[in-house]
Amino acid sequence: MKHKNISAYFFSLLFLLLTCPLLGQEEGVNDSLADREKFGLRVGTDISKLLRTAFQDEYSGFEILGDYRVYKDYYAAAELGNETIGYEEDNISITSRGSYIKLGGDYNAYENWTGMQNLIFVGARYGFSTFSQEIEEYQIYTTNSFFEPDIRTENIEYTSLTANWLELVAGIKVELFNNLYLSAHVQLKRMLFQNEPDNFANLAIPGFNRTYDDSNIGVGYGYTISYLIPFYKK
Repeated sequence: MKHKNISAYFFSLLFLLLTCPLLGQEEGVNDSLADREKFGLRVGTDISKLLRTAFQDEYSGFEILGDYRVYKDYYAAAELGNETIGYEEDNISITSRGSYIKLGGDYNAYENWTGMQNLIFVGARYGFSTFSQEIEEYQIYTTNSFFEPDIRTENIEYTSLTANWLELVAGIKVELFNNLYLSAHVQLKRMLFQNEPDNFANLAIPGFNRTYDDSNIGVGYGYTISYLIPFYKK
């Protein structure tokens, strides 16, 4: 519930900034200059992963991201990251570690005021992850309730695992100050392929997050801060 409240507040704040007609405008700039839009490379990081690293013992990770404006409303986009995800259920405890890359593009559906360069965007990504999964504790399944549960604490590590997926992205990106952007987005993922250890399923995949036995669908979110390196105006 706490994460949902923070997400709702963050999206509300960005939407308020997005609809403010004074955002991103400077006094004394004439209309001909304000009409010229910036084209360049925007680079940044996912601050939600940094916050999770600081406050969640079972998680650590970072993500570097960027996009490049190739046409008026179209952007090429990429994300590169590394994650360690700990996960526990009643009968098992695992840690998944690895790196991932996502490649795709975004479309800006927002019509800006003169002098503004905010975005309400939708996009798509192809994701690929290479990772290892370590079983730290597990319970032997039995239907006999007479004996105490047989819990094993030996570490079993599976390496050289891979997964790939497609994901849809939607979010808001607001220019807080000149060339500095704050963004929030959500992700809907569809697993395409994953190789799994023998007699065991991947419970968490870096870049994809949690997996489920009865579904190939996953979800995610992110809050990012980024800086636009303008190459030219048009």
